[in-house]
Amino acid sequence: MAQHNVNGVNGVNGATVKTPQLDAAYTVREKPLGTARHVRIVGIGAGASGLNMIRTLRLNLNNYDVVVYEKNADVGGTWLENRYPGCRCDVPSHSYQFSWRQKKDWTNFFAPADEIGEYLCRVCDEEGMRDSIKTSHQVVSAQWNEEDGQWQLTIRDLETGDEFSDYANFLVNGTGILNNWKWPDAEGLDAFEGTLIHTARWPKDFDHTGKTIAVIGNGSTGVQVLPELQPEKLYHIFRTPTWVVPPRIQAWKIMGQAGEILSKIGLDAKENFSEETIEKFKADPEFYREFVKKIEVEVNNAFPIVLANSPVQAFARGKVVEYMTAVLGGNEALCKALIPDFPLGCRRMTPGHGYLIALTKPNVEIRRSGVKRFVAEGIELDSGEILKVDAIICATGFETSFRPRFPIIGRDGNLQDRWEKETPKAYMSCAVAGMPNYFTFFGPNAPIGHGSVFTLSEHIAKYITGVIKKCQTEGIKAIAPSREAVDDYFEHVTAFMPRTTWAAPGRSWFKNGRADGPVTALHPGSRIHFFHMLERFRGEDWEYVYEGGGRNRFAYLGNGFSTKELTPGVDSTWYLDEPATVR
Repeated sequence: MAQHNVNGVNGVNGATVKTPQLDAAYTVREKPLGTARHVRIVGIGAGASGLNMIRTLRLNLNNYDVVVYEKNADVGGTWLENRYPGCRCDVPSHSYQFSWRQKKDWTNFFAPADEIGEYLCRVCDEEGMRDSIKTSHQVVSAQWNEEDGQWQLTIRDLETGDEFSDYANFLVNGTGILNNWKWPDAEGLDAFEGTLIHTARWPKDFDHTGKTIAVIGNGSTGVQVLPELQPEKLYHIFRTPTWVVPPRIQAWKIMGQAGEILSKIGLDAKENFSEETIEKFKADPEFYREFVKKIEVEVNNAFPIVLANSPVQAFARGKVVEYMTAVLGGNEALCKALIPDFPLGCRRMTPGHGYLIALTKPNVEIRRSGVKRFVAEGIELDSGEILKVDAIICATGFETSFRPRFPIIGRDGNLQDRWEKETPKAYMSCAVAGMPNYFTFFGPNAPIGHGSVFTLSEHIAKYITGVIKKCQTEGIKAIAPSREAVDDYFEHVTAFMPRTTWAAPGRSWFKNGRADGPVTALHPGSRIHFFHMLERFRGEDWEYVYEGGGRNRFAYLGNGFSTKELTPGVDSTWYLDEPATVR
């Protein structure tokens, strides 16, 4: 048999064989496989997502530094800012916590805002995170530098007003969606001569006793704050009715999987845990874990309710109509004004037993109307009626367009401009085409209405950290999802949403406050569906720029050794202990 020519001229039986020629400029990188280059990571926002990101980075990365810029004077995000009367989470407390820092002494089944804020501060302190956080610092602008593979940042110190520059190899936006509060879209906001309050900026010294008050808005905030006010006279103004669901504990006891475990805990009429129950949580870890997991199952099981035209939707809608009618005392006028004709789930469903009862009181009047303008003595409605009031409470929600509040300039220009002109699109809610090394918590089409953001943020943090680690250890200078992948994902979102009541006609922050239009604020599936989707990184959906000009994508393989055999104390025979399970 003929021998191969080393230059690839002659092959077997005289055939020509071409062998690859080595690039003379390529040299082996003299570092072991797995070596992580140093990177700087900048986070924006020290709410639940920001804190979770710090911890996840610590557990999974080395050779990095991180700073989180927080505009407020302390950590906590929305739970630092929102402290209006009655403010609490409408997700059960034992679901609304980090899985890695469980709290056994929540006072109420649905934790109040101040207790959640204290929990986040305590986690931050006990985990030693404050060294990584700069409070009262605001990111003013961010611009991608392609040559350096870095984000060039301008930061403002809100205490001094001074601005300075910083940089990041990776920029992680954890500013959230429900914290950029907005006033009503009406004329003459400055014309009103009384007290004007937005619920997201509640003054601690406001006394509502003896006043005539108007509450604008019936979203979850309006539902919570209204029954806490006991003024002389109250007007409740809203354009669209809302679904007020029965107490969840009551429903779960009857038909949920948590019924048995709920029968073993003590709650008073206001759903405060008894001291005996809290002590049992502390003393019996197995009972506590069973309770937490059963509540988590109930939170996860909510998705079938929003499937349009499904038997579950029909059954649940009938029960909620029955409940609202009963609590409103069968009052025909109230039922007509308050019970929606759109499907259950089109707007966020909110528990509000006290809200419905408050609306039956003789000192409360409802006005199903828009606000035309503010006038000196109060509010002029679209009908022309003027309501004379001492104070106006605006429970008018937040700006939910996803448009960034500061310039973020990537390969395709300013993201502010892009998302003002077009529907916001993101890759699996946490990355954006044309924005290298940029990640976001709860971006477009995230599962923000699917339950606890704490556990959701844990999965997002793990996903983002995994991508950063890949870049650190595989010689990737810049990474961004391809526009084709983002467009395909958006096509799936758009095709899926009509299956849900989220897309039904009706004004909702799920659709950026519009009655019709694309659903931009929710994930196209269940909560578990989202977790499953993020389990694996789809490298084929991303565009890469490699270090050193990208001459060879395998340069990271290095000198033939691995950090898994050279790192002191590492178990270099780990493969003998791992089960043959593919996840």
